[in-house]
Amino acid sequence: METGQIRKVVIAGGGTAGWLAACALSHQFRDRLDITLVESEQIGTVGVGESTVPPIRTFHRFLQIDEQEFLRAVAGTFKLSISFENWRRPGERYIHPFGITGQGTLVCPFHHFWLDSLRRGMQSELGDFCLETVASRGDQFALQTQPQVNYAYHFDAGLYARFLRRISEGYGLKRVEGKIREVRQHSQSGSIEALVLEDGQIVEGDLFIDCTGFRGLLIEQALHTGYEDWNHWLPSDRAVAVQTESIGPPVPYTRAIAHEAGWRWHIPLQHRVGCGLVFSSRHMSDDEARAKLLRDVGARPIKDPWLVPFRTGRRLKAWNKNVVSLGLASGFIEPLESTSIHLAISAVVRLIQLFPFDGIAPSLVDLYNDVSRAEMEHVRDFIILHYHANQRDEPMWKQCREMDLPESLSIRLRAWRERAHAWQGADELFRLDSWTHVLLGQGIVPEQHHPLARALSDADLRNLLDSIRQPISRVVTQMPPQQEFIERYCKAPPEVWEGRGKRV
Repeated sequence: METGQIRKVVIAGGGTAGWLAACALSHQFRDRLDITLVESEQIGTVGVGESTVPPIRTFHRFLQIDEQEFLRAVAGTFKLSISFENWRRPGERYIHPFGITGQGTLVCPFHHFWLDSLRRGMQSELGDFCLETVASRGDQFALQTQPQVNYAYHFDAGLYARFLRRISEGYGLKRVEGKIREVRQHSQSGSIEALVLEDGQIVEGDLFIDCTGFRGLLIEQALHTGYEDWNHWLPSDRAVAVQTESIGPPVPYTRAIAHEAGWRWHIPLQHRVGCGLVFSSRHMSDDEARAKLLRDVGARPIKDPWLVPFRTGRRLKAWNKNVVSLGLASGFIEPLESTSIHLAISAVVRLIQLFPFDGIAPSLVDLYNDVSRAEMEHVRDFIILHYHANQRDEPMWKQCREMDLPESLSIRLRAWRERAHAWQGADELFRLDSWTHVLLGQGIVPEQHHPLARALSDADLRNLLDSIRQPISRVVTQMPPQQEFIERYCKAPPEVWEGRGKRV
């Protein structure tokens, strides 16, 4: 393994992952590293990453990014939840909120008390006890509420890359324009030594970060790291994406709308809507998907749709020799639940924590790879749940319902079905509340729940439920519509998005 000091870092590829890495590394290591990012204007990125999860706010605070400045620069809107439509069966909808639901005890989470209230004939929905769900129902948003809202963002991925680039270059990062023609490797160790560009430029480095998308130019084409395919669990392998005009104020949630061979996303920004149809190529053709998307979006496209083929799975090692793969180069689960940008951020933070200034230590590479694998598998299981727990009639959905599951997900489902037991591991992205809302939303009703919930008298249980529901109602009543809040707080000037005809 490498023993030399790491002073020169080369990021291969831009896009969201490349510029996230550039921004974080240049912010943290300003004078200690020489960082170069190589990208080509001619190579378009996937360019559809427009929806995020709440940990992005922690990352932005870490990089000292001002929220209002950021939102104006990316034409951003707020995201309190995801609206799942037609997943269990056509015509049904549930919301997966980002906030805390209700109030439990140390040993008995709130959903047990709620399940017991249903057993006693008290009618309510689980979402009534979550601020983010109630605000989503009314398309409302505000900050400085009590309780505090938990939220993420919708934004234009190209504008986000441009925003991060401006910050990175301010910290001294060097960007080189050009296509990579050749990857030079050390004759003995096989480690990467340099990138040779089409114009003959040679970019040397000690550590390389592969952000070349699904191609994995360094991690796979040069190092042959290998890939674990998850298509047998996650049937979707293609998406058609399009951007449309806005025909109404932006809602504070992502819509995920299931169809006969996959699902469709709908992500409202300040100036337009990002839409896409995710599908299984075994159950729908590209032409059918494109026609269906244009038929279903219900608004005028502002550019032609583009096709994004993908392969769900993960690279066998996210870090191999002196290459760390990020974003799509390290693996991809699929767009559902908007985890792609989060996984890139998480990987960058992990790299900074374990940064090999004095040489690459095998123990830290193993640790990095192990944590990366566990994180990917956790997200994978949560996504599989959405496909598996359905009552739809079409062939793809029937196949998902009957498929064998990863053992890690089977254990969770058994524990939920038998005792309504749900949990979250220390480093897991999806919290207990996320699992409960999706499990119940997808129609998995537990046979029993925690006996402690029966200890409360009817009157005490009613008081508990009212004491949670009433403050939420009061707060939401005072929240303005999201559009009104954006106008005041972070309205992007039109020049931000004008001239953004091409994908970045």
